[in-house]
Amino acid sequence: MPKQTVAEQYVDLLARAGVRRMYGVVGDSLNPVVDAIRRHGALEWVQVRHEEVAAFAAGAEAQLTGRLAACAGSCGPGNLHLINGLFDAHRSMAPVLALAAQIPSGEIGTGYFQETHPDRLFEECSHYSELISSPRQMPRVVQTAIQHAVGRRGVSVVALPGDIAAENSPVGRAELAMPLDRPAVRPADQELTRLTELVDAAETVTVFCGRGVAGAHAEVMAFAEKVKAPVGHALRGKEHIQYDNPYDVGMSGLLGYGAAYEAMHECDLLLLLGTDFPYTEFLPRHVRTVQIDIQPERLGRRTQLDFAVWGDVRETLRCLLPAVQEKPSRRFLDRMLDRHVHALEGAVGAYTRNVDKHTPIHPEYVAAVLDEEAADDAVFTVDTGMCCVWAARYLTPNGRRRILGSFVHGSMANALPQAIGAQFLDRTRQVVSLSGDGGFSMLMGDFLTLVQYGLPVKVVVFNNSSLGMVDLEMMVDGLPPYGTGYPDTDFAAIATAAGARGIRVEKPTEVRDALRAAFAHDGPALVDVVTDPNALAIPPKITSEQLTGFALSASRTVLTGGVGRMIQLARTNVRNVPRP
Repeated sequence: MPKQTVAEQYVDLLARAGVRRMYGVVGDSLNPVVDAIRRHGALEWVQVRHEEVAAFAAGAEAQLTGRLAACAGSCGPGNLHLINGLFDAHRSMAPVLALAAQIPSGEIGTGYFQETHPDRLFEECSHYSELISSPRQMPRVVQTAIQHAVGRRGVSVVALPGDIAAENSPVGRAELAMPLDRPAVRPADQELTRLTELVDAAETVTVFCGRGVAGAHAEVMAFAEKVKAPVGHALRGKEHIQYDNPYDVGMSGLLGYGAAYEAMHECDLLLLLGTDFPYTEFLPRHVRTVQIDIQPERLGRRTQLDFAVWGDVRETLRCLLPAVQEKPSRRFLDRMLDRHVHALEGAVGAYTRNVDKHTPIHPEYVAAVLDEEAADDAVFTVDTGMCCVWAARYLTPNGRRRILGSFVHGSMANALPQAIGAQFLDRTRQVVSLSGDGGFSMLMGDFLTLVQYGLPVKVVVFNNSSLGMVDLEMMVDGLPPYGTGYPDTDFAAIATAAGARGIRVEKPTEVRDALRAAFAHDGPALVDVVTDPNALAIPPKITSEQLTGFALSASRTVLTGGVGRMIQLARTNVRNVPRP
């Protein structure tokens, strides 16, 4: 077998690990790898405008498929641009392998042009970060990096000098010795026994779900039915647990709604399932609490636990279900379902008055119409900030839709790059980017990537000429918003000039037709909706200090926060409550 260069072997290993494309920006230190991709055939090089976009796009791919995805940056500034997107991928548990090209190996340590030390710089946002300083390290370093990314679900970084990449590898074709499917993990028998005892001893149980319930919808529903438990969720658990859920009491946290907060605080036993919910002020302090998670380092780091269970949520519940006793009373569950409906009805009243006539347009109305018009299997990517609020309260999951965002890292400008990665996976699937004007303009250059590759992503820009969430944060602190405004920008005109379909919307009566036109367009399209900058949302529970801040700063501000079709689901659940 003819010898491979280090670059060729790197590309071959990625292809056999299931990688189908590498996102990045070309540069001299990357040339051997990019040329190897050109000649390989099984991988596609995706040319983006900014390496941060490359990392976000790879992270989106990995989150949607669970498989390894890849990105790359040239030496120095090129790979440094990856770091924000890699932080997001790592904190989202997305298996991503990043190639950080390096300066010529003989110049490392001399202060050479563009010299950095990526193997050190990326340590905080990766499970593995290593420099290949000799061809003899191939393929073991790359195989180890892949194993870390897939096995531990996160980022691995390989730093590779361009001159080393061009050298011959000392061995022929390398075999990839690793399983790519994750095993199911169940707790030990004694842990299951103790967990059963805790559930049986509690008169009332509440379940709170995070992203770790993915694939466990049926098991959570069966458990909730047996122990008569209301089921709340964090934002990352929404897409996996809210649909077909007669026990739903909404979401807790800064973007929350409904009765999840009350259900968590008024039960005898709280089960935290697959969640690393960071907002400790929304967690109860005097309720017996059990956490179940496949990541043992997450157990107990947000709140004091009465019992910690290390295991996969689905497998744990499968073992627990036949063991626990059925609860005889639904009184607690029914009371929380009723409270959930009342909470949502109050929120609905805050945004429905003359909403179809109000200008500037209520962003809640845009989100509600978008939810109705989008495909049943759409992928939504959501910018951080107020777009997260509208997505949390208006996008209706159904088991087929997906919702991605920078929900842990909290980065601006994530939505457009993640939409690129999602659309490359399947050009026939509808992908919708919910972008704030601040986030969109930050990485707006990669709208040209949509045009270049003909990606039919639909970008909906909530254009309120401000950083709305920062306005809200300042107001909570009793400060007048400052430094958050932007001049009015016609993003639709920019999209049209770039060669895409651009639609400007300034009246609420135009919203539905504009979205339909964008969805019907065979190619990239941008809907630029001029929305009300005074439409903000408050969390379900706020402190007296926060209220004082609002009183000082928000006397003329519309504090809204409707809930769209969720009120219909909640009313249906209450109607279906069995009555004696």
